[in-house]
Amino acid sequence: MNNMKKIIFPFLIIVFLINTSKAEDVKSLGKFKDWESFVLLKEGNKTCFAQSIPVVRAPKKLKRDPSRLFVSFRPAENIKNEISVTNGYEFKLKSPVTAKSGKKTYDLFSKGRFAWVVDNKDETKLIITMKKASRLMVIGNTDKGDQTTDHYSMMGFTKAYNTAKKSCS
Repeated sequence: MNNMKKIIFPFLIIVFLINTSKAEDVKSLGKFKDWESFVLLKEGNKTCFAQSIPVVRAPKKLKRDPSRLFVSFRPAENIKNEISVTNGYEFKLKSPVTAKSGKKTYDLFSKGRFAWVVDNKDETKLIITMKKASRLMVIGNTDKGDQTTDHYSMMGFTKAYNTAKKSCS
């Protein structure tokens, strides 16, 4: 998978969600408890994604931008089930980022402010875990070495995921 596309896509989503002048390009497909699904139309290409914000961010005293967890579908690029996360800071170079639920742990790689699942086969396994779990933790380190843990509720994930997937199938 093209790493540059992986880097640019989550950034574009956040820019579109924050920039109200471009709000007509992003349409909510529905809110499902702690998750929401969207479709983004850009230059004739459709991107669908489910996203959530953490219910707990630690440490509380650390100042950082908002965190988000995404599962994206980009049919024009034949991309399905792409899991990405931003913890609201620049990740420390070559420092592990981990997604964890119960005894299951998944490795992510980071570039700048975003991280993705290392192995495509693990993306499928992580989605299965997310459908069954009540919570997912994402653990990372800032470029200054501070460790953070964001707790995401999985309430509503399956419906948000299915809605995003169906909208881009």
